[in-house]
Amino acid sequence: MSKNDKSGEVSASDIFAFFNEIGIINQLSSTLLARTLPQGVHPSHFGIVNHLYRLGDGKTPISIASAMQVSKNTMTHSLRVLVDHGLVTVVPNPGDARGKLVFLTPEGRRFREESIQRVAARFGHLFKPEHVEAMLRIREDLSSIRRHLDENR
Repeated sequence: MSKNDKSGEVSASDIFAFFNEIGIINQLSSTLLARTLPQGVHPSHFGIVNHLYRLGDGKTPISIASAMQVSKNTMTHSLRVLVDHGLVTVVPNPGDARGKLVFLTPEGRRFREESIQRVAARFGHLFKPEHVEAMLRIREDLSSIRRHLDENR
């Protein structure tokens, strides 16, 4: 509800402003992440590694493409980059002779952890205690909104 709106309904400008702030934070944080990644590895590639780490690997390329909201061709290219860097393996799917499954390698797991540590080391000092408190306070709410949006795509 907008500060000026007592009806209980959220205004279009409030919805836009909310997602605009998230989008700008995403752009800024992706740029910070990109500065810490090895040559040829992009934040979108890190996103795939992080997805597999968070939700468990052994996913099909098409399910990862759906989660990342990219085309099958884009996912094929991204997986090739990750395989070339030794971060994932792509193996035949034993349950579907035409399909494949994607697994993180031990190097892929280390890469994720090291990337997070590099970002924290390089940029953690930028945050004042009140910023950290705000991030911790709103993280669960943002996760709830993300889950709701993901369930209603």
